[in-house]
Amino acid sequence: MDRRDFIRGLAATTAIFALPGRGGAVAPVSDPALAAFIRGMPKSEYHVHLEGTLEAEMKFALAKRNGMNLPFADVAAMKASYIYHDLPSFLAIYYDGMKVLQKEPDFYDLAYAYLAKAASQNVIYAEMFFDPQEHLKRGVAMADMIGGITRARGDAEAKLGIRSQLILCFVRDHSAQSAMAALDAALPFKADLVGVGLDSDEAGNPPEKFREHFAKARANGLKVTAHCDVDQTDTLRNIRTVLTDLKVDRIDHGGNIVQSPELVAIAKARGIYFTVCPTFSGTLRRTEKVPVDVVRAMMDAGLKVTISSDDPAYMGSEYVDDVLIRAVERSQLTRAELIAIARNGFEAAWLPETDQSAMLARLDAYVKAA
Repeated sequence: MDRRDFIRGLAATTAIFALPGRGGAVAPVSDPALAAFIRGMPKSEYHVHLEGTLEAEMKFALAKRNGMNLPFADVAAMKASYIYHDLPSFLAIYYDGMKVLQKEPDFYDLAYAYLAKAASQNVIYAEMFFDPQEHLKRGVAMADMIGGITRARGDAEAKLGIRSQLILCFVRDHSAQSAMAALDAALPFKADLVGVGLDSDEAGNPPEKFREHFAKARANGLKVTAHCDVDQTDTLRNIRTVLTDLKVDRIDHGGNIVQSPELVAIAKARGIYFTVCPTFSGTLRRTEKVPVDVVRAMMDAGLKVTISSDDPAYMGSEYVDDVLIRAVERSQLTRAELIAIARNGFEAAWLPETDQSAMLARLDAYVKAA
């Protein structure tokens, strides 16, 4: 569905796009040739929540398969319920929606559908988040979650040519004990994981709450990343913690860092990559007199930015091509900057250097031929 249609269908409220960076419809890119260049460009994606790719059509299909009744007459009615004004109100919708995921085939279908969509947009590599605590509390086995996703990853690579890896996210507003239980349940499947992350409501849940979890993950050969959502309470303190204390390998969102030259310098010295999602967290508003575009500010500060879609099923069904095309206008990105963002993506991959180099070579060949 085109976002303009999506907005018209929900025009009765002004709260739909009230989150930072969600200011309503954006005009199509004024340069069709640049849009075509973006669509054809080999890309990666690192900040995408698999449960956030659960489109309404699939929810109905999985509910039927699992004998569940949904409180919506049809797909349009379900999409019309996606009204939120801040992170907690978004999360309430997001977590309620994933209840249809109950068995191994459900996780297979979810992951394969995302990977097929990503591959259709020339994403050749993705690292995807999932939130096992939300499923474990409903009695879903970790083996079914990771098993279904891993099987889909294998089939998508064989059939569609898209390579992927999986990141287990801790739901930070659940207890530390719950997160550790999820990690312990996942470690027997660590060969199917590349890292752990930290998502959900940051308020009152600072990153140091998960110090032991990150240490155990690292001891088991896993990478570490963490969400630092924009305009949150204590956001600069939390960014400092993940940078200098927990020493994460990447940061998800993290746009408020531009407000601290000291933290910018630390991130640059450490070579930290940021997985930025401009559809959801693209503007600093609460902490600024004049709104600041996150991508533009981070690029101007010399930070290593990648761009991703976050939770596209709840954001007008905009996947990475759509997000990049809109970012051209919104953040005034040049072709050279788009190429730099794509290069950042492949350099940020949690892969051996030889694999990174092969992906960069594909990008370079495309740019040369375009």
